[in-house]
Amino acid sequence: MATLLRKLCESASLKRSGSNPNPNPNPSSERAPSPLGAFDTLPADILMQIVRLVGPKHAARLSLLSKSWRSLVSDNDLWVHFLHTHHPLSALFAETALSSGYPLPTLSAQSSPRGSLQHVYALRERLPSSVVIDGGSGYCKFGWSKGSSPSGRFATFLEFGNVETPMYTRLRHFFGTIYNRMQVKPSSQPAVVSIPICHYDDTESAKASRQQLKEAIYAALFDMNVPAVCALNQGTLALYASKQTSGIAVNIGFQVTSIVPILNGKVMRKVGVEVVGLGALKLTGFLRKQMQENNISFESLYTVRTLKEKLCYVAADYEAELLKDTEASFEAVEGLFTLSKERFQTGEILFQPRLAGVDYDAIQ
Repeated sequence: MATLLRKLCESASLKRSGSNPNPNPNPSSERAPSPLGAFDTLPADILMQIVRLVGPKHAARLSLLSKSWRSLVSDNDLWVHFLHTHHPLSALFAETALSSGYPLPTLSAQSSPRGSLQHVYALRERLPSSVVIDGGSGYCKFGWSKGSSPSGRFATFLEFGNVETPMYTRLRHFFGTIYNRMQVKPSSQPAVVSIPICHYDDTESAKASRQQLKEAIYAALFDMNVPAVCALNQGTLALYASKQTSGIAVNIGFQVTSIVPILNGKVMRKVGVEVVGLGALKLTGFLRKQMQENNISFESLYTVRTLKEKLCYVAADYEAELLKDTEASFEAVEGLFTLSKERFQTGEILFQPRLAGVDYDAIQ
């Protein structure tokens, strides 16, 4: 790699100096130095592959050699590649948030929605790891943006306070609990907060409710001296986590499941957000019912929820799965539990609610 970079730099240096390592005594036969040195004869796609191999730091150095190299290295597709390969967990969030007009406040003065992705990459290098807070109606998960999984979670209703308490006060207590559990000062890290998928329609009252919630989140966190806050819809952040900016996010919440169409990071509320009255709570309840019918004894609903999270899955072909041996075991606090068809029948009620004896629209 070092040899390749040295060759690139040497060839570009020859162009800048106009020197020739093998001077020709006949001036008329001298040729003007090529814009990219010895690499000028290579096809553009091959040259771009070479630049990808040298990595982002060396690519940035090449941009200093000449205008031709700067033009080549400034290609956005190149830096999309670097963002994906060198920042796999948070690159899409940074790239899309900045280009969609949702920059973190600490970065907004330095960047614009039309900034190059090379600049976005440089910002990602300097940006510290953010605290991610994903609050739901049932449980809240929290952790670090550079982590592969949440650091912890707790029941939202235990920490969110009485509904009669002002929203600002409840949010201050809620966020304070998270920072205490993470053992980090609010002033030390930026925060990314997911906004629950609520007030689904596009009416003025729904817009006002969403704006009021977002402003309360910003006010609570900034008053806690958090240096930067980015609050986005849960469905949008879910897409970013899967390295997508457009698509349909199916968000299985505690009480309901939301199907959210998203285009370029924006929720398409005019198209419509569909809500199905089946959530994680009903899935847990259905698994409990199956375990009781199959004489699988347990003492706590927490055990049922744990088994749901550890053993259950969604079958690609439900009818074919019924013919397979799907038995699996898990050691819970209460002991060893073994499930079979319950593993995929639990999630199947999202697509066939009649299995649970309920009359809801199915996810199509």
